[in-house]
Amino acid sequence: MKTDTQLQRDVIDELRWDAAARGAEIGVAAKEGVVTLSGQVPTYMQKYSAVKAAEKVIGVTVVADDIEVKFSSDVRRSDTEIAHAASEALRSDIQVPDAVVKARVDNGWITLDGETEWNYQRASAERAVRNLAGVKGVTNLIAIKPKLPSTAEVSRKIKEAIRRAAESDADHIIVDAIDGQVTLRGKVRTWSERKDAENAAWSAPGVREVVDHITIGI
Repeated sequence: MKTDTQLQRDVIDELRWDAAARGAEIGVAAKEGVVTLSGQVPTYMQKYSAVKAAEKVIGVTVVADDIEVKFSSDVRRSDTEIAHAASEALRSDIQVPDAVVKARVDNGWITLDGETEWNYQRASAERAVRNLAGVKGVTNLIAIKPKLPSTAEVSRKIKEAIRRAAESDADHIIVDAIDGQVTLRGKVRTWSERKDAENAAWSAPGVREVVDHITIGI
């Protein structure tokens, strides 16, 4: 097990290494696997990237995000301007189905609503608006309404996908699938391996919800 000091140092090093998060003035505190990020950054994308970078570090179990997005005067945009930019970004992204995702903006924060058949479409919608100028954050409320295959087929496809991921061990992960809801249980070494398993579950046809009970440990 890493000490709190070692975990803090590793997260700081990862933030310095990650190109998208590099250069930000971000404070890092660590205690018993819980890492808290604080400070100010000029864009939401840098805040998002910092959280993702911290999650990659072995020993991190939870990331508490206290980073504030603070724009310079030339980056500030009205909610109307952001809404128009978000609408255009969603319309231009070929992975987002036409006219099924709606965006509303409140004080720079974008909320996405609607329904898609696949999780990658849901994720693509969020990615399309995440890096727009003036955005302080994104809440993704898009629901997934897939066509449901058999639960046995869903479980089999997820296990196969996990086995194909070099970083994950499928034998240590239990997959339960019922009516489009997938529950993952087991133990992996790192947060990124847990995310690999979760992403594999989301990639299976018919999945509308993933409940991730996988624990992290050596």
